[in-house]
Amino acid sequence: MEFGELTRLRWPDLCVVILYLVATTLVGAWFRKGQKDIQSYFVGDREVHWLLVLVSIVATETSTVTFLSVPGTAFNPQGGDLTFLQLALGYLLGRVVIAWLLLPGFFRGNFISAYEVLRQQFDTRVQRCASVLFLVTRTVADGLRLFLTALLLQQFTGWNMPLSILVMGGLTVLYTYLGGMQAVLWTDCIQFFIYMLGALLAGWILLGDIPGGWEQFTQVGAEAGKFRLLNLSTDMTIPYTLWAGVIGGAFFSMASHGADQIMVQRYLCAKNLSHARAALVASGVAVLVQFLLFLLIGIGLFVLSRSGTWDLPEGMRNDQVFGRFIVEKLPTGLVGLVIAAVLAAAMSTLSSSLNSSASAAVADFYKPMRPDREEAEYLNMSRLLTLGFGFAQIGVALLAWQIDSPRSIIDQVLSVAGLTTGMVLGLFILGLMRKRVGSNAALTGMVCGFLAVMAVYIPGALGKPVLAWPWFALVGSAGTVVVALAVEALTPARAGQA
Repeated sequence: MEFGELTRLRWPDLCVVILYLVATTLVGAWFRKGQKDIQSYFVGDREVHWLLVLVSIVATETSTVTFLSVPGTAFNPQGGDLTFLQLALGYLLGRVVIAWLLLPGFFRGNFISAYEVLRQQFDTRVQRCASVLFLVTRTVADGLRLFLTALLLQQFTGWNMPLSILVMGGLTVLYTYLGGMQAVLWTDCIQFFIYMLGALLAGWILLGDIPGGWEQFTQVGAEAGKFRLLNLSTDMTIPYTLWAGVIGGAFFSMASHGADQIMVQRYLCAKNLSHARAALVASGVAVLVQFLLFLLIGIGLFVLSRSGTWDLPEGMRNDQVFGRFIVEKLPTGLVGLVIAAVLAAAMSTLSSSLNSSASAAVADFYKPMRPDREEAEYLNMSRLLTLGFGFAQIGVALLAWQIDSPRSIIDQVLSVAGLTTGMVLGLFILGLMRKRVGSNAALTGMVCGFLAVMAVYIPGALGKPVLAWPWFALVGSAGTVVVALAVEALTPARAGQA
């Protein structure tokens, strides 16, 4: 994502951004004193209020790409509208299914990793395969997110790219290392309110800049078809249709929120199953409202650009428009707040990723291999692993800077979850079945699920899509389940023949 056309921050705005970055680090230091074991470090002693869990879920899934790209989706002069909200409907449906289908299993033990459930249902091979898949994809995807955010920080501050990456990555690693999950949850909360306040203020000023105000906003938007909500097309290559949104989006949400440690860890922080359910389902409603706000901002940007009072450079990409509006139209001081909001959206995702990666590594690998160690040793190892994954993500970001292909990186970030979590969702579905499925069958299904997803992903990457990305999770989970059941059904026959 290139922001070369944007104006550098003025000193008052830069001071606001720096103050925000320092304050989040101090929050991490504050929560360090309450840590006594990995239960407090990773799941907050399971005493976190459901409202804080809810806010953390929403903040974690909102990144810099979301903050800038969703308005660009509605702004798009070539057919941009509100059809993106169809995905939010599927996201809400998927969370309801997870809340009653998968959540009970996570509360039947003293787990700190989602994949410990798979060890009970299969064996350690399945558990560790799922965990490794999570660790690798999280490190790569969130390292790329760090690069994109540092690219934005560089353009606004004038810092060079390595310094921008190290500042963003280093401060996020520091407060996550110090404060553990409690720091992550509370900074998620602060960051949520910062970026929502920033978006609301930007939207309010945007509406005021439109010469005809609300009346022109609704009139021009309606004439351009910007308020269209439903797309009933049956074309499977279009991502924003009712069917892709409700069906594909539901499976995407089930995979990302039911089979991904970064989200499951938040449910495990809640006081009980009922609180976790309330947080999960309510987060779907909150995300829908949040997406609607960002989309309406995008429509407002479209109307303003058509009013003759704001000129955009020729060839500017849609996801650059909101960033340009921020630095050109907002008053000094407020620019810094909104830029801090963009950084907040990124840091909440990155800090969650670091803590969740460390918890999966400890629960799925280190603790089973060192079962009789003191809690202090597990806690120290958790902190070291947080640092390790932080350095790994910074390394990915620096490598992405060297490669210098941000456009393809954005596409990779947006699709990576659907490519991987669908297979893990398939494993959890297999574990729910009354007839036990063997570990060999489950692992075979997982491999075939991956091949099935790649079979539909690669043509799209080559410019000849056969399925839109919301369907990827469904393909991965269905391929895993179907092949595993087929292998399991054939296994006794082979044994009988032998």
